[in-house]
Formats: sequence, C-alpha cells, structure tokens
Amino acid sequence: MPWGIVAFLAFAFLILAGVGLSLGNVVEQAILVPITPLGVVLMALLAYTIFTLTLVLQRKTAGRNLAFGLTTLAVPAIPLALVNGNVVGAALIAVAAVAVVQGLRSPAARAWLDQA
Repeated sequence: MPWGIVAFLAFAFLILAGVGLSLGNVVEQAILVPITPLGVVLMALLAYTIFTLTLVLQRKTAGRNLAFGLTTLAVPAIPLALVNGNVVGAALIAVAAVAVVQGLRSPAARAWLDQA
C-alpha cells in the first residue's frame, strides 16, 4: 500500500473519530428538536467518509476522486482554527492536507487504485 493511501486512511479515520466525539452533542440536541442542521451535516459527513473509505480499501478508481473531495474538508478547518486562536492546529491541518493530496497524486497511489 503506497504511503499516500496510508496518509489518506489516517486522515479519514481522524474524521470518523471527530464525528464520533461530536455525536453526543447531536443526541442532546435531538431530545429537543428531532432534526438539527448540525445533525444533518454530521450524518452526511459520516456517510461520505464511510463510503469513500470503503471504495479506497476496495482499490476502486472512483475512490481516488472521492478521497480528494474528502481531503478538501481541511480547507474550511484552517480558518476555523485560526479564528479560535489555534495557529499550530491550523498549520498542522494545512500540512496534513497537503501531504494527503500529494500522496493521492502520486503514480503509486494511482496505480494502487486501479479496480474499475
């Protein structure tokens, strides 16, 4: 498995962990209101992440494009971290996103994701 795929898998599992940690807040809100915007966004993110992970682990070509899409979620996270005063966190997110994109663009990752 190429390093770019490993970096993406680590990135995706971090997203899953973040969604899992924030589900407690969604459940608390669901007691008052059955459908909340935060709940809808988190469920969509959860479904997209799991579907992308499944395609990448199955070595499907379509997983590469979905992986790029999932990696772009780091773009709004950078200004959000900066607004919260976390410059180190913003820098780490930027470095991780660039590393994952470069890894997915590598010929080894393209060759590894070769199933139709």
